Amino acid sequence: MKKKVAVKAAAANTAVKTKEAKRGTAPPLKPKNFSSEKVAEVTNLSTDEFKNVVDDVFRQVLGGQPSLFGGKGIDAPRAASTSIDRQGAAADLAMLVKEKGTITVLKMFGVLQKLEQNLIPNGIGAVFGNEKGLNPGGGMKRITSKASLASIGSFETDNIDTASTIVSDSRRGKTSPPEAREGCLLFIRALVEIVGKSSEPFVVPLLAAALEECSSSSSSVREAAEDTTKSIISLSNEYAVAHLIFPVLFEALHSPEWRVKTIALQQMAETAVLHPRQTSRLLPKIIPVVTSQVWDTKPQVTKAAKDSLLACCQTNINPDVAPAIPAVVQAICKPNDTVRAIDELKATTFVATVDASTLSILCPVLSRGLKDKMAINKRSCCVVIENMSRLVETPDAVAPFGPLLVPELKKVAENVQFEEIRDAALAALGALTKALGHSSIDNAISAIMKEESDRIEAEQKRIEEERAAELAQEEEFRKREEEERRLWKEAMEAQRQLNALALKEEEEKKAEEKKKKELAMKGTKSAGGTCQACGLKKCKKSCMFYGGK
Repeated sequence: MKKKVAVKAAAANTAVKTKEAKRGTAPPLKPKNFSSEKVAEVTNLSTDEFKNVVDDVFRQVLGGQPSLFGGKGIDAPRAASTSIDRQGAAADLAMLVKEKGTITVLKMFGVLQKLEQNLIPNGIGAVFGNEKGLNPGGGMKRITSKASLASIGSFETDNIDTASTIVSDSRRGKTSPPEAREGCLLFIRALVEIVGKSSEPFVVPLLAAALEECSSSSSSVREAAEDTTKSIISLSNEYAVAHLIFPVLFEALHSPEWRVKTIALQQMAETAVLHPRQTSRLLPKIIPVVTSQVWDTKPQVTKAAKDSLLACCQTNINPDVAPAIPAVVQAICKPNDTVRAIDELKATTFVATVDASTLSILCPVLSRGLKDKMAINKRSCCVVIENMSRLVETPDAVAPFGPLLVPELKKVAENVQFEEIRDAALAALGALTKALGHSSIDNAISAIMKEESDRIEAEQKRIEEERAAELAQEEEFRKREEEERRLWKEAMEAQRQLNALALKEEEEKKAEEKKKKELAMKGTKSAGGTCQACGLKKCKKSCMFYGGK
């Protein structure tokens, strides 16, 4: 019985995961109150009246009532705002933007600024950050000149706090409620669906904010953020891919939240489908970044990374390598399949020109194959490198991969005991040397070694500078601590002296009061001339101080 219950629970969990993973495209947003005819009537209003209408609709987008008490009086019943209400209000506001113009409504009426205050209150430079981790303070501050809304003059740069940190929903200091953030995300999606291309300069810079909300603790906010991210990617043009879309997606992979990473990788694959030519040019940057996510501890991130890597690699325009790309990607994700990928490449006849994107796909697998224990696999890699190097487009295309292949080929040419394999390694090394633009193998090796030594020297210099800066900071802290200790000792000594003086004054005061009491007790008459015992000027016989007169 217990076994059946466990099987049913596992099946239910699998169904839930499958349902979550296969979440489809959200239905388009439809206006609730403002149809085309109603919008035409509203546009005839004056500027102030139209602004009041926009403010009322935006208040509904944030989950509030259109006006005080909902416009029905204080005694009228009121219902809480639902996601459906916010979807209709977002579409209504988008209809007003479409009719009146994006500049007028979004900037002149201050809608965009309110949007930013709800989604990114600490500034876009703090997005994707964590307080103590690999990405403290947020990484978007490095590309804020391209991605920040300050670049289009919609937000004051003084309000952006690049030193602040943002983490998950329960620990970050966002004051806006989940309903307001969901409404803002729905409004961004409504701008994409209803307004279209004219809203692109305003919604594309909000990609980072939408991605960051994918880690919200509220499921409705997460779903709205995911749908908004997809709509922004679908709206963006090809010129934004290299300079805005991929830098933001790369930075999202540094987020501590696995949901953000998963959505970023999925949208990377979607961008590859929408803009294959621009994605192909960026493969030398994409492959190392996405490959690092293949080994993530979350299975959702791992699967998304594999799918994204395959989608991006399939944008390569080289027809010779296309049949082997699935095997190569599988080898990148699973090193045990490296030999199978090498066999696929060995059967490839290179005819087309080999560019940098093709090399970025093949070189990681070939470098791993040259380190294989089997000598026959090393020979296969040498053959592929030789055939590939003869068709390299320019020396600049292969230059980044020279340090990856040349040292390994040199090891094979010197250390393998079979002469045939050594000859194949020398032939591959000669072809690669010509592709690199060097006259001989020795020159190529010396140039690569020089570049490697320069890189190591620069890295050592950077480490030494960081260490010197840390030592200087520690010395400054030490001096500050010593100064604080000295001031603290001085303050404590001064306080002790003050306490001693106060105690001495108190003792002197007590002694003086005691002396006065003793003198008062010795005298029988008070200051008014009356007896201190009976209270009369002349004592009675019964008084203890009666003198007989």
